[in-house]
Amino acid sequence: MKKRVLSILVDNTAGVLSRVSGLFSRRGYSIDSLTVGETENPAYSRMTVVVQGDDQVLDQIEKQVEKLEDVRCVKVLKHGQRVCRELILITVAVTAEERPEVVAIADIFRAKIVDVGIDTMMIELTGNQNKLNAFVKLLNGYAIMEMVRTGIAGLSRGAQDMFEEMD
Repeated sequence: MKKRVLSILVDNTAGVLSRVSGLFSRRGYSIDSLTVGETENPAYSRMTVVVQGDDQVLDQIEKQVEKLEDVRCVKVLKHGQRVCRELILITVAVTAEERPEVVAIADIFRAKIVDVGIDTMMIELTGNQNKLNAFVKLLNGYAIMEMVRTGIAGLSRGAQDMFEEMD
C-alpha cells in the first residue's frame, strides 16, 4: 500500500468539506489525515488529504475528487517536492522534580511550553510525523493527560501555485 498526499483547492463554501469527505466514505476509501483551511484568497480553501492504497485506487481517488463541483484543482504532493507539517499539543502531568526533564526534552525538539500549571505542562510542537512520533515516544515515561494532532498540512516546494494551474 502506498501513501499519497493530495492538495485540493476548493471553493470556500458551506458543505464543501462534507461533500469531499462524503466521496471517500461512499466509495469505502479511508482518509489517514485531513486538514482544511482558508487560503490567501478567502474565496478558496485548501484541503490536504492523506490516503493509502495501490496505484489504481489512488489514481481513481484523484480522478473522482477532481470531478466534484466545488473542487478547483487537485495536486499530488510528491515526496521530495513537498513540505508537510503537523502540529501536536500535549498536556503532561509533572511533578516539580520532573519539570526540568520535560523542559529539556521539549528543548531538544524545539517545542514550546505554551501553558504551565501546578502539576501540568502543555507543550506545542510542529514538524513532520516522524519528529512528532519520536517526541511522543520520549514522553511515554510521563503521564500524558491529553494529546491532539492536527493532521498533515502540505504545500509544493518552490514558486508553483495552484492558482496558476487553474488558468
